[in-house]
Amino acid sequence: QVQLVESGGGLVQDGGSLRLDCAASGRTFSNYDVGWFRQAPGKEREFVAHIRGRGRGGTTYYRDSVKGRFTIARDNAKNTVYLQMNSLNSEDTAVYSCAAGTGMIVSSVGNPSQYTYWGQGTQVTVSS
Repeated sequence: QVQLVESGGGLVQDGGSLRLDCAASGRTFSNYDVGWFRQAPGKEREFVAHIRGRGRGGTTYYRDSVKGRFTIARDNAKNTVYLQMNSLNSEDTAVYSCAAGTGMIVSSVGNPSQYTYWGQGTQVTVSS
């Protein structure tokens, strides 16, 4: 069982930055594949970013709209995955959740059904 807790959300001005943290329980969390997803009111949950587990090189993936603005990284010693978000705009407003799983194929990292564990989510609001 893996417990995930997000933090770092809040209100930020257009063009500003936030760093979201996903803290996890479990001594083997570094081996988990971890993704960030977001969901705005009335919209489907969408993939944001993903980082592969330590054993699979820590490769990162991003949706096109956040490439060059968002960075996903992990600190294995702290069992934490980060999402650094820069140049935020109103389209980034959503509840952001981290999720973890094992054994997923690379082509499916953007599919929420491939993840087993989910955090509670943290609200990010970008004011225009």
